[in-house]
Amino acid sequence: MAELITSELVDLALPADTKEAAVRALAERMAAAGRVGDLDAFLADVAARESQMPTGLEGGIGIPHCRSEHVSEPTLAFGRSAAGVDFGAPDGPADLVFLIAAPAGGDRDHLAILSQLARRLMDPAFTEALRAQHDPAAAAALIRGDAQATAEDTAAEDTAEAAAADEPSRPFRVVAVTSCPTGIAHTYLAAESLERAGREAGVEVAVETQGSGGFSRLDPAVIAAADGVIFAHDVEVRERARFAGKATVDVGVKAGINRPAELIAQVRSMAERGEASPAAGTAEPEAAGAPGEGFGARLRRYLMSGVSYMVPFVAAGGLLIALSFAIGGHEIANAPSVAEHFVWTEGDSWAALFNQIGGAAFGFLVPVLAGYIAFGMADRPGLVPGFVGGAIAVTIEAGFLGGLVAGLLSGAVVMAIQRVGVPPALRGIMPVLVIPLIGSAVVGFLMFVVVGEPLAALQRELTDWLDGLSGSNAVLLGLVLGAMMCFDLGGPLNKVAYAFAVGGLAEAGDGNLKVMAAVMAAGMVPPLAMALATTVRGGLFTRTERENGKAAWVLGASFITEGAIPFAAADPLRVIPSAMAGGALTGALSMSFDATLRAPHGGMFVVPLIGSPLLYLVAIAAGTLLSTGLVILLKSGRAAPGSDRGAAGESPAAAEPAAAPAPAR
Repeated sequence: MAELITSELVDLALPADTKEAAVRALAERMAAAGRVGDLDAFLADVAARESQMPTGLEGGIGIPHCRSEHVSEPTLAFGRSAAGVDFGAPDGPADLVFLIAAPAGGDRDHLAILSQLARRLMDPAFTEALRAQHDPAAAAALIRGDAQATAEDTAAEDTAEAAAADEPSRPFRVVAVTSCPTGIAHTYLAAESLERAGREAGVEVAVETQGSGGFSRLDPAVIAAADGVIFAHDVEVRERARFAGKATVDVGVKAGINRPAELIAQVRSMAERGEASPAAGTAEPEAAGAPGEGFGARLRRYLMSGVSYMVPFVAAGGLLIALSFAIGGHEIANAPSVAEHFVWTEGDSWAALFNQIGGAAFGFLVPVLAGYIAFGMADRPGLVPGFVGGAIAVTIEAGFLGGLVAGLLSGAVVMAIQRVGVPPALRGIMPVLVIPLIGSAVVGFLMFVVVGEPLAALQRELTDWLDGLSGSNAVLLGLVLGAMMCFDLGGPLNKVAYAFAVGGLAEAGDGNLKVMAAVMAAGMVPPLAMALATTVRGGLFTRTERENGKAAWVLGASFITEGAIPFAAADPLRVIPSAMAGGALTGALSMSFDATLRAPHGGMFVVPLIGSPLLYLVAIAAGTLLSTGLVILLKSGRAAPGSDRGAAGESPAAAEPAAAPAPAR
């Protein structure tokens, strides 16, 4: 197994003043070492990760990182910048830059090494030693951990042991869970930050890191002995019920890195006041979600839980079905089963195979949607009633709407059952026998007898309405959906429009396919428009924005709307209205051109599978040009004549605020 970092992957005089340039310089070292294949594709993956959340940390550290299929083995490159590079940290530019690259299926051993590095970054002695190094080989050895533990770590451990010996009373105990979307760096940085703050406060902190290499569960005895719980996470906490019944602070992973002492003080105060989350088996529906979260926010989170698990089935099934149509035409849907007739040398046999595999994947859409909506509401006990309710929705032809209702009903029924007090002897069989049995029976009764037929009728009406859309009605729907896709660039409103389109793919009819086409086309417009604007009028943008514009070409072409977020964060009043106008135009034109799309993602890469592809590209181009023209016009009106925001000598950090994090589709 090759070493994670070598001297060839160290640059102690990093010649870059923007994060894009710094990442490219380090990535080029990885490519030269044979660790990265397609350099530009890898940089696009890094840029996509950067658009989700800034990777700058307090203390002058930048940790750009991603998992990419273009990485052959887990690799770390290190650069030291004299001028500093802005990675969005609250305390300013970073002089220590670590580029972490993991393969799409990175093995657990290397991910463990990466996690150890992330923890050591919180050690001031480690970072100062790196700043003092003049030999790349010595710096690489220090990062690999070839040197002994720092004196500070040893002193901290001695201090903790001495405090434990001198203190006869039991210390306050906290258990924590940390997790982030990629599970490589922030997960472990938050863990180390909380543990260090606990030592300084005289609090015992035990952390469970739920990273991409899996997670080792905290000992149940440790959880039982804890006085409070801290969840610092950006993805759902796994097996959350283990921590029920204790004072709980629930925040994002960045808070765990930046405000650990405050979080420990908060959970300690809650425990002293006797505040606690509901015990397992007693949670009420209103108690689900973060404290203070409104009903609308909880409902959106439940629905997005189901949609996020459903989308991979839509992607696999939709692309296979679209490919089958491209090979064998639409009549291939009527082909006999390939289990009975398959000829290896016939294209139609392969088309029928792809069509039938895709159809099998599509058969899971509604059950998965319902099951994971219920999972989002009631955790694992909701899965069985949710899947059963979703399967019934398919049986009675209630479709996507039936799946939504079945999931919500299942979650509510399970949460109601959990409110019922049961003898201790029965608690062990509740999640594996009683809840699945009673929940499935109740949900099945409601779906078959009470709400099923009205939902099926409503689904038929919706499908017929979409199929019958033409003229001004189709244009209006495309306009509204296009504007929604561009309003918050990957936020809740964008997700509502996207979920509406993806849900329609489960139903037959060209109307649903037109909606999907309009939504994807509109979602491509904002990053493409920003890329074009930075190309034709670069003087209106900072150097950092111009670098972001290069990545935005790829992100826009890939239907990653979040690629426009750095521009919207810097200038929302000009960028967002421009993006909405272009997206609305593209959505309206796509609907008016009768473009269709069965794939839920892919951007330009699935254009050959789109109905009316040339007109579809015209719609995207028209919206992109409109957004580009508007943003240039609005920015030109603001700037003084002859001014140049991107002129040489201007500091990007001074001209541009850090990009806000955004959820990834």
